[in-house]
Amino acid sequence: MADVISSPSNQRKQFLSDKTSHFTESVIREMTRQAMLHGAVNLAQGFPDFPAPAEIKQAAQQAIAGDVNQYAITWGSKNLRNAIARQMGVWQGISVDPEKEVTVCCGSTEAMISTLLAVCNAGDEVIIFEPFYENYGPDSVLSGARPRFVKLRPPAEAAGEWTLDEKELRAAFHRNTKAIIVNTPNNPTGKVFMQEELKLIRDLCVEFDVLAITDEIYEHILYDGTRHISLASLDGMRERAVTINGMSKTYSVTGWRVGWAVAPEKITNAIRKVHDFLTVGAPAPLQEAGATALSLPAEYYAKLAEGYRVRRDHLVPALETAGFQCFLPRGAYYVMTDIGAFGFADDLEFTKYLVREVGVAAVPGSSFYHDPRDGARQVRFAFCKKPETLDAAAERLGKLRVRK
Repeated sequence: MADVISSPSNQRKQFLSDKTSHFTESVIREMTRQAMLHGAVNLAQGFPDFPAPAEIKQAAQQAIAGDVNQYAITWGSKNLRNAIARQMGVWQGISVDPEKEVTVCCGSTEAMISTLLAVCNAGDEVIIFEPFYENYGPDSVLSGARPRFVKLRPPAEAAGEWTLDEKELRAAFHRNTKAIIVNTPNNPTGKVFMQEELKLIRDLCVEFDVLAITDEIYEHILYDGTRHISLASLDGMRERAVTINGMSKTYSVTGWRVGWAVAPEKITNAIRKVHDFLTVGAPAPLQEAGATALSLPAEYYAKLAEGYRVRRDHLVPALETAGFQCFLPRGAYYVMTDIGAFGFADDLEFTKYLVREVGVAAVPGSSFYHDPRDGARQVRFAFCKKPETLDAAAERLGKLRVRK
C-alpha cells in the first residue's frame, strides 16, 4: 500500500469561505428549537399556528391532482406573474409588465439574495436600517458588498414611532453605495415608513444614483388607519426600485416558499439569471395556488388586518402587565419590548430564562443589530398565533417579577 503523503499543518487549507466566518445560525430559528426542547409557547418565530385559507389549500390540491407537478417557467408561471402584476396595479398603482418585470422565487428570502447577487460587486455598500431582519446583513456579505447600518430609534413612549435621523441617513450615502434595503412594514419593530420618510429616501437615491430594494412582505398587515406606500410608486423611483414580496405572511403559508421580485426589465434579467442557477424555480403547484390567493377579494385583506389587530391588542396588555415596556407596532405581527424592568444582564440571559423557566420563547433583540449591545435591553415577540396560544403565553408570563 502506498504511503499517504500529508502536507505540513501550516500549509493545510481550511476549506471554508471567509464570508461565513462571522455568521451565526439564525437566532430566530434557534429559539424555535429551544421552544420545542423546553415545551415553551413559541412567540419567537413568525409563523401562524392557525390554518391557511381553505380556498388556497384547495387550489394547491387541485393543481397537484391536475398534474401541475413539473418545472414551471424558471421565472414563474404565467398565471402567478399576471396576478402579481395585477395586484401591484390595484394596491399601489404601479404598472408592471408580467413578462419582463416579475421573477418568482423560492420565497421572498431567495428574492432578496438573488437581487443582491444580481446587482452588487465587491466594494459596493448596502444601507440597512437597524434593527433589521437578520438575513439582510449576511445577504449583503454573500453578494460581495459591505453592509452599512443606519439606526431607527425607539419611541420615547409606547404609542410613539420609531424614527430615523435625516443627517445620519444622508451620511450613509456616498459614491460606493449601491443599494438601500427598506423593509416596510418593518420586522422587527412594526414601523411603517411614512410618505415623508420615503420621499427622503427617494431623494437620496436619486441624488446618489442608488437602487432601493424594498421588502414589503407585510404590506397588508396594518393597524390604526396606517397606509402602506410602496417606494416604487413615488416619482423618480420606478426605474431604480426592486419590490420584493411573497405569499408567506399575507396568506399564512410560510412553508410554501413562494415569493417574487418586481424590477425594471434590465435588473429583472439579471435577477432571473441568478435565480435560475440558485434554485431553478419555485414549486409549480403552489404557484398556481398563489394565483388563486392573489385573486381573493378586498374583504379578505381587511379581515386579515383586523384579525392581527385583535391579536396585537390581546398580547400587548399581557406583556405590559408582566412588566415589559412595549413599542406599539403599526404593521407586521411583532412587538418589540424593553426588558429593563427585570434586572437581567442582557437580552440573551433573559431569553434563556424566559424559555427554560417561564416557558415562553422570544427573540433576543441583539440579533437585530450589528452591535449586539444596541439590542441588549430589547426582546421581540410574535403574535401571529391563536387566541389560546396567546392566553397560554400570558398565563406563563405571570411568573415574571419586576425587580426594583
